Amino acid sequence: MSQAIETVIVGPAIGAGGSRALRLDPLRPGLWAAGVFVLVLVVASLFPHLLAPYDPLDASARLAFQQPNGVHWLGTDENGRDVLSRLIYGVRSSLFMGLAATALGLAWGTLLGLLSGLGPRWLDAGIMRGVDVLLAFPDLLLALVIITFFGQGTANLILAVGIAGVPRNARLVRAQTLNVRNAGYVEAAVTLGQSHLAVVLRHILPNAFKPVLILATIGIGGTITAGAALSFLGFGAPPPAPEWGGMMAIGRSFLANAPWLVAWPALSITLTVVSIGAIGRELLRRSEGKPL
Repeated sequence: MSQAIETVIVGPAIGAGGSRALRLDPLRPGLWAAGVFVLVLVVASLFPHLLAPYDPLDASARLAFQQPNGVHWLGTDENGRDVLSRLIYGVRSSLFMGLAATALGLAWGTLLGLLSGLGPRWLDAGIMRGVDVLLAFPDLLLALVIITFFGQGTANLILAVGIAGVPRNARLVRAQTLNVRNAGYVEAAVTLGQSHLAVVLRHILPNAFKPVLILATIGIGGTITAGAALSFLGFGAPPPAPEWGGMMAIGRSFLANAPWLVAWPALSITLTVVSIGAIGRELLRRSEGKPL
């Protein structure tokens, strides 16, 4: 007696509750606000003259220490310069410093991390011991040591903050490289006869670099804070250049009678760091597939 065997192919359910279509999570209102604020910062850094009502270097002694009013929305400083205009023109230096220092630290950290993760044990041990020595110093202290040797200025400030971020990025890239190097697709690429350089560039580097890049996005806010702190200590661009940290350094001398000189730059730094951090954390959450 023969028995008929039916083969049933089960596919994705169709209809209400069974659709497998891609669903994008809605963005929270706070994330929308962070995105809009970062967009305004980008526009201010590229076209500050379109947003600033006055020249940031235009001084007038008779307008000094004016409180926020209808003409000068955020008040004026000790030289009668418009605070709002100086904040807007200061966006470019702050964002450029944060992005450039992050890129510098990420580039050197990626190189050292790849060499450590793919190289022989003696090279791995040597690089990691050097990284451990640098990690023994707080980032700001290490940046202070570096900038003391090279002198003040925007370029040296970027170099100091960027080098301070190298050890952390190097350890992250090394950890990702060690996880990826033994993956099945890497072994398959080697078996198919691809060169070692091609395997590194096509398979290991992209998969090891992606999570580190997202974490570096979160770290841009910390880099901006470190740059503002060094500018506050007098290691940034010299006056009268509009720079948030430098504006706070000058404004602290007049804190009793003109607190807005410190409040507005401090608020700008805080909102920038919080907004960039929120966007970076959202990118990290989505890359890991976490629910809301």
